Amino acid sequence: MIKAVIFDLDGLILDTEKLLVKFWCQAANEAGFPMQTEHALHIRSLGRKFAIPYLSEVFGPEFDYIKIRSRRMELMAEHIHEHGLEKKPGLEELLNFLQRNRIPAAVATATDKLRAEKYLQQTGLLHYFSSVMCATMVENGKPKPDIYLFAASRLGLKPQECMALEDSPNGVRAASSAGCVTVMIPDLTEPDDEVIPLIYDSVKSLADVPAIIKKLS
Repeated sequence: MIKAVIFDLDGLILDTEKLLVKFWCQAANEAGFPMQTEHALHIRSLGRKFAIPYLSEVFGPEFDYIKIRSRRMELMAEHIHEHGLEKKPGLEELLNFLQRNRIPAAVATATDKLRAEKYLQQTGLLHYFSSVMCATMVENGKPKPDIYLFAASRLGLKPQECMALEDSPNGVRAASSAGCVTVMIPDLTEPDDEVIPLIYDSVKSLADVPAIIKKLS
């Protein structure tokens, strides 16, 4: 039986993953590094301690992760200020279902807590979530299981009692290795042969999740 649902943020709650990919590439290219979409996709939800060596291996040790990331954040903030944030389809339908059934919802994200809560407040979603947990609260970010183990503990539950909703392979790896019932709602990439064995199910929209929860009740 599912006793709580833990949500990723970027690309799952909010349609921001496409922005992260776009502005990582722009920031890196401005700094003289030919980052392409595939590189930015690889670091989706990836903890800093794993992203830095990956990018250094691809672009060389002179790749200044902190500086380029800061520029990416600046570009993204400008875009959001001008255009706002988009919610993913089916989100509020799912959140209202959880509220009606008294199933707690929490967030586990690589985005820092201040910014995550700002985004959720800005979109009128913060009140739906009992807690917001980010990678800086644990030793290892995704794809390691730390954040999901921490989230389950904060909820007073075993990971196996929690459903984790993820859109990216790194997030799926984290949730699955923690022992959560992992459901993928693909955003920029579909589950591949490596990811499929790690998930309970893959659905097209968050609106499809209540049916899975009912099935597991």
